[in-house]
Formats: sequence, structure tokens, C-alpha cells
Amino acid sequence: MDKVELRRSLLQKRKSLSQQEWREKSDRIVSHLLASPLFSQGKTILAYFSCRQEPDLNSLFHHNHYNWGLPRCVGENLAWHIWQPGDEIQVGAYGIYEPLPTTPTVSPSAVDLIIVPAVACDYRGYRLGYGGGYYDRLLSSPVWRSKPTIGIVFEFAYLPQLPTDPWDIPLHAVCTEKGLG
Repeated sequence: MDKVELRRSLLQKRKSLSQQEWREKSDRIVSHLLASPLFSQGKTILAYFSCRQEPDLNSLFHHNHYNWGLPRCVGENLAWHIWQPGDEIQVGAYGIYEPLPTTPTVSPSAVDLIIVPAVACDYRGYRLGYGGGYYDRLLSSPVWRSKPTIGIVFEFAYLPQLPTDPWDIPLHAVCTEKGLG
């Protein structure tokens, strides 16, 4: 199955989850993240606002001993802004919530971990995104390449092997409702 067909199939499966199943699986993913040394040793963590029935990470943001960086789509790149619960957000590109453009930005040197959204991940750490290349560009950039990364998917989207392209960069870990791999 090519990337387009695989993406379509997995997004449909994710969309078919009941609200209760989605909530339970999302809560388990958050619990696994919080228990992970890779996560708990971080201070400044880049994350994202969940959309399109992605695993919901919003409860992470209430752990206020972390500095959160959330993305805004700016042209073909992601700009990272400091965000805490209660800060204003807006609907940006692709209907995704994002911090306001006037919010202070996150310095790459301060970042300890990047939590990466995905449609699917494989056992080698490769991810299938939505096809826009935003995270591919970010993770291949020299300033971000050395940062630890955790991909977030439901277990049904954690696959033995995904089709890859030469520019794909594997993630350091993948977290599902069954644990961190």
C-alpha cells in the first residue's frame, strides 16, 4: 500500500473510534508519556494541539512545571511559540488551533523534547504524516536534528514497516496507548 492509500485507510480507522474509546486511549498515552524518563527529564517540550481525532494530549499542558512550545504554520514551516493553559489561541492553517503570532517564540537551544503528531509510525521510528512535510522539514534542519523526538499514534497505527523516502528521519521513540517503544 502506498503512502496516500495507507494514510487514507488509517485516518478513516481513527475517525471511526468511539468518543469513549478515543478518550480512554488518549488518557493512556498521556500516562505513558508522563512516566517516561525522556519526557519527565525535559523542561521545555514542543507539543501540538490535537485535531482530526488525533490522540488528545491537552491534559499534558496542565502540568505547569514544563515550558510548552506549540506550533504555528508559517508558510511552509513551523514557528514555535511559548504557550500555557489560559493563553489565547486561534484557528490557523488547516483548521488547527495555534498560539497567537504575537506570543513569544521558543529558542531551539532551550528545547529538550519534541512530541510529534503522526498518522502512523513504524517499529524503526519512521512516521507517516499528513503529507505537508512540515515535520520532515523541521526534523531535518540542523538546529532541530539532535533533539529527542516521540511520535504519538494509537496502537493500530504502530506498524512493522512504513514506506519511506530518502528524506525521512526516524523518531527516537513512539508512544501508543500500550506504552513507549
